[in-house]
Amino acid sequence: MGHPAGVKRDFRALERRRMQAARLLEKGYPEAEVARRVGAHRQSVNRWATQLADQGRVGLKRAGRAGRKPRLSPADLARIEAHLKAGPEAAGYGTALWTAARVADLIERECGVTFTPGHVWRILRDGLGWTPQRPAGRALERNEAAIRHWKRHRWPALKKTPHAGGTPSSSSTKAD
Repeated sequence: MGHPAGVKRDFRALERRRMQAARLLEKGYPEAEVARRVGAHRQSVNRWATQLADQGRVGLKRAGRAGRKPRLSPADLARIEAHLKAGPEAAGYGTALWTAARVADLIERECGVTFTPGHVWRILRDGLGWTPQRPAGRALERNEAAIRHWKRHRWPALKKTPHAGGTPSSSSTKAD
């Protein structure tokens, strides 16, 4: 009954539910019973019954996609993905790192459509199935053996440890 935020609606399933309701209504079932059987609100079934009486089953067909049509076609997305796989250097950028601004620039050059970098991440995630990756920020000169030695031998000597017997707390809230 309703759609939680962020959950995509299955328009075919919704149409099947309306058609099931239409069959039950045509058999003479009361609207409240139809609502219980198809898992819809009684007011929705009432609206469907009105549409069924006015327009027939054609009035209960799905209306098509909701919202604005996408500005990039599937062919555009495939072309963008091919450029992304080829790498930023092949697209004319100086480093081997794709950023949202670079992808937005690539989309504008290839498809003539302008997007903000924030929306580019949505296109990459939802349209292409890509996820953000961050390079490991490690120095080329990193010496793993020296780091292990420092962690095992030097760090324990530097680390603060609680005193064994210690002086009692001066806190007025602590009961001794």
